[in-house]
Amino acid sequence: MKALYSLSILFAATALFALSMPVTAFSQMKNMPAEGRGQMMQMDNMDKMGDMMGMCIQNADRMGLTDDQVMKMKPLHREMQKKQAQFKADLKIAEIELMEIMDVKNFDMEKAATAVKKIEGIKTAHHLEMLRAMKEMRSDLTDEQFKKMQKMMPMKTGMKKPAKRMMKK
Repeated sequence: MKALYSLSILFAATALFALSMPVTAFSQMKNMPAEGRGQMMQMDNMDKMGDMMGMCIQNADRMGLTDDQVMKMKPLHREMQKKQAQFKADLKIAEIELMEIMDVKNFDMEKAATAVKKIEGIKTAHHLEMLRAMKEMRSDLTDEQFKKMQKMMPMKTGMKKPAKRMMKK
């Protein structure tokens, strides 16, 4: 139990520090390689899921997508974009609520722990929702289209651009 409280305090302190960072620090962190950003920036991978679907729509001809496939992807992509925006807002509000709890010198650890769990719940629910949408989108692709998509947008950590061999084509 003591380890859970220590972990909660560490996470709360990290969240407080991250929220108090100037905007320029966040913009500098975005340009860092993924392994240098730490856990606070892990949710960028959720943005990449939406980017992958947008990339598929934009490169429908290269991937060999039918008009029917594109028409199925467009509303799914818009829904993912809406959910991403809602997630960011909900997460920001939960982090502000945690800051409010921690505003006093001797803050209530139970309330802080509950706020931390709420933040993690928001992240987990969003991650699962993005995975469901991704699975739904991928179910409409043929094996060949899926392979083309993978070559165009590798989802490996730290990769920011499509593979060079695909850029030359």
